[in-house]
Parts: sequence; C-alpha cells; structure tokens
Amino acid sequence: MRGSYVILSLVLLVLGFLISYSYQLTKERNQNRTISAEQWDKEYETRSLLINNEEINRDLQKELYAKQEEVKQIEESLKDQKQVYYNLVEDVEKYRMYVGDLPVVGKGVQVTLEDASYIPEGDNVNNYIVHESHIFNVINELYISGADAISINGQRLSSDSYIYCNGPVVTVDGNQFPAPFVISAIGDPNVLLSALNIAGGIIDQLAYDHIVVTVEKNEEIKMDPLLQEQKTQS
Repeated sequence: MRGSYVILSLVLLVLGFLISYSYQLTKERNQNRTISAEQWDKEYETRSLLINNEEINRDLQKELYAKQEEVKQIEESLKDQKQVYYNLVEDVEKYRMYVGDLPVVGKGVQVTLEDASYIPEGDNVNNYIVHESHIFNVINELYISGADAISINGQRLSSDSYIYCNGPVVTVDGNQFPAPFVISAIGDPNVLLSALNIAGGIIDQLAYDHIVVTVEKNEEIKMDPLLQEQKTQS
C-alpha cells in the first residue's frame, strides 16, 4: 500500500512538471507572438515613412527640374540681353567714331587726287582739276564700303562736315587745302580697294575726268578726335 502512494506521488510530480512546462512554453510562445506583432507594426510604419519620403522626393525632383528650367530660361534671356547691350555699346562706339568724338587708329587705304599734269592748249582748265564732286564720290564710295573714319589732308570728317571747291582750292569745314588731296580711310583695306577699283567704278570715272589717282594700302592710319569748336564750326 505504501508503494502505491510512492508511485502516485511520482505520477503527480511528473504531471505537475509537465503542466508547469506546458504553461511556460505557452507563455513564451504568446510573448513571441506579441513581439512579432510589434515588429510588424514597426516595419509597416517604417515602410510607410519610406513610401512617403519617396513621394516627397519625387515632388521635390519635379520642383527642382522646374526651377532648373526657369534658371535656364533666365540665363538665355540674360545672354540675349547681354548681346543686345554689347551690340548697343558697339553701335555707340561706332557712332562716336563717326562723329569724331573718339581717336581712331587702324588699317585702311589712302587715295590721292591730283590735277592733270597736262592741259591741252585751248581746253578749259576746270576740266582738268579736282572738284568737290570728285572728292564727294570717293568719300561716298569709302563710306558705303565700310570705312569707319575718313580724313582729307589730315582734316577729319564728321557727320556735319561740308566740302566745297573754290578754284584750285578745296575748303573742308572752313579749312582750305590745295591739291593734291589725300583722302585717308580706316577700314578693311582689301574691301575698300576692291570697291574703288571695280570696273566702271570711281577710279575709272576719275580717270575719265582727267584726274590723277593714286590708291595704296596703309598699315596704320591715325586720326585725332574732333575738338568741340571744330564741330561747332562745321
């Protein structure tokens, strides 16, 4: 009988141990399930933040592209404005050069007009001397061909210059000059020479009028600016 109690005690002890172990195991599993749920919630939250940040980044990227396009358009506009301002400054410099406000140095050509060395007996002398019309024709041809500045016997011309002939003397802006008349022009010498020497052009016309013409290139022509009183006189 006493042996039966011992066996029953052992059975109850083992059963208690099994129940305790089962309870502990179930508790640990429940705890693991709870932790997994928390991790899942955290992972979901992290993924949501990443998705939200990706959307924000896409929006910012679109905004960046739009701003870059605006900057590009502004740069193009400034580039165009810069070119416009550059052209305006260049034009102003040219106009100041034309009116004689600025000194000028450059390559060009020199055209010398002289009266005929031989006048047939009985012919009119006026048909063999240089007149203002001859000088005008040369000057106009030079300006048309791109001359930046022109002078006659060192007298620089302006937009208000006047030239007239009085016998063998030509008056330029109030200053009288006898022949020969040296017309200096600053510009591309090749272009100016080609324009003067064109067949049937100004050189041929001057030769027909018995005017002696000499045309040559000049590597450096200097012209001083016109004084204010010179402009007032002209």
